[in-house]
This record gives sequence, C-alpha cells and structure tokens, in this order.
Amino acid sequence: MMDFPYCYICCRVSGMREPTILYEDDAVVVLDKPTGLIVHPDGIHDYPALTTWLETKYPEHFLVHRLDRETSGVLVVAKTEAAHEFLKEQFHDRDVRKVYRAFVYGIIKDERGIIDKPIGSARGGKGPRSVTRPHGQLREAITTFKVLERSSDSTPDKAATYVEVRPKTGRTHQIRVHFASIQRPVICDQLYAPSRMSMLGFERLALHALSLTITLPNGEERVFSAPLPPDFLAAEEKLRK
Repeated sequence: MMDFPYCYICCRVSGMREPTILYEDDAVVVLDKPTGLIVHPDGIHDYPALTTWLETKYPEHFLVHRLDRETSGVLVVAKTEAAHEFLKEQFHDRDVRKVYRAFVYGIIKDERGIIDKPIGSARGGKGPRSVTRPHGQLREAITTFKVLERSSDSTPDKAATYVEVRPKTGRTHQIRVHFASIQRPVICDQLYAPSRMSMLGFERLALHALSLTITLPNGEERVFSAPLPPDFLAAEEKLRK
C-alpha cells in the first residue's frame, strides 16, 4: 500500500463494513460505527450514511447523538420516541459517560490533564469550531485526558502521544478542537491539522469512541464498548517500537 504524504480522506466506499450491533432490545440499538460512515447525509457529499442503513432495519428510529464521519466506535440509537426522549435527557444532563481513544501529534508531557476552553463556531454556525476566533455564542466545553503511551522519538515528524479522553460536555468537534488548541491535534485531522503529515499508518482521523455508559429505558445502567479497530491496534504496536 502506498504511503499518503498528507492526511487525505481515503475511506473506501467499496468493501466498507456495516455497523456491528453491540446490543439491542425493544427500545434501543447500540452500534459499533465504522470509520467512513457519516451518521446523516450532509447534502453536500455522497458519503454512505448510517441513517440509510438504519432505515432498512429500523424504519422508525431516532438519533440520540452523533459521531463524526471518520470517527469509529459506540453509537446508541433509540427505536421509539419514548426511548429517544429518555436518552436525550441523559445527554443533556451530562449523565452519560463517554470514553475515547486518540493518537495526537507531538508529546504531551503531563500524565493527565483538563482542557477547559469554551468553543464557538468559526464560520457562523457551520464548518470548523474554534476556541480563539469564534463567531456567535461561546459554549462551555471541558475535556479530561490521560496519557497511555508516548513515542520514544520526540523529533517533530515522529513524535506522537496516545491518550484516553473523557469529554465532560458534548460540543461539536470538541475533542478535535481542544487538542488542536493545545497544539496537539488528532493525527490525520484534515479540518484542524490540514497540513500535517500522516503518522502511524493512519489514513483517517485517529479517534475512536471506545465506550459509553448509559442508563437504558428499562432502568439498567450499562457500559457498552467497541473494540479497537485494526488501525488503532497497529498504531499501538508502532508507537511502542
């Protein structure tokens, strides 16, 4: 496979795997969303959409939250309007606990950290977000992280850090914007690090929604986890060498 000098979006439509069902009952279905699958058509690009897949299996479904197209991992979908309202309230009240894994450019020296920076739209409602030059209303955004691994080589074109991330709020692009704001953008992020070289073999945004802790409409609290995809496992090995 050829090396891509920069982080071109190169998720292939052909051969793209379907979402994996992690859990299902009468009220919800929990999925492992593959990278490259947009949650809802944006009206601009002809990307394969999760909603199209959902309509074939669940004609009546309700989106509770979203993941970026290139982000893989856990996503919960409501199957009834009542379940949608029940779950939406948990997200609104920040009762849902989310854990992500990400590879970022450069070395993060602190073992743990908190990024507490409000986020606003950089283009009046659409497109990228910003903590420095936003348009319109700034909204509170808090992200905590801990370092899992660092590259032994600290030269600029080889330095990387593997982090576990726990967003306390749910702003659009929050993790991506926050790490870019501390000069440690997520590897292969075309929007917030468009000129950076790809690293560790990634050909897509190096961000994975690892787990989601949520109370189901039946009252049971559950933790749902999506296995690390092959590119993350390979990157872990490369980082350790």
